[in-house]
Amino acid sequence: MAERPPRVIVTKIGFDGHDRGSRVIAACLRDAGMEVIYTPPWQEIPTVVKLTMEEDADVIGISSLATDHLIVPKLMAALKEAGLSDVQVIVGGIVPAKDESMLLECGVAQVFHPGTSLDDVVVSVRALSEKRRALLGAST
Repeated sequence: MAERPPRVIVTKIGFDGHDRGSRVIAACLRDAGMEVIYTPPWQEIPTVVKLTMEEDADVIGISSLATDHLIVPKLMAALKEAGLSDVQVIVGGIVPAKDESMLLECGVAQVFHPGTSLDDVVVSVRALSEKRRALLGAST
């Protein structure tokens, strides 16, 4: 039986309602053959954690235009508490260098900045999905 394609949640947490970038990424990943669960803006962390569990997501993509990436450490802690620390989290958007370091230190797998090619995003998300599945395989 063929393995299912990568399953990715594309979402925005916090109060940033600018979702053009997240819609572009969601469409790109879908067109690349991935299963994409897209949420509208203004998601709360418990909602994202619940959705991640229900959908058995491999990767969560967080889009940030304002400073909502600053609450990603709370998401990372909530995922760990829910037993979902194997889920790979990426952040894309406007992220200053000092904040990028903080995100990587709290467990974010990768940060994408404006101008990153869509092909690079697709390759990275596929690799992160494989990494998550390898982690799951190692734990069974």
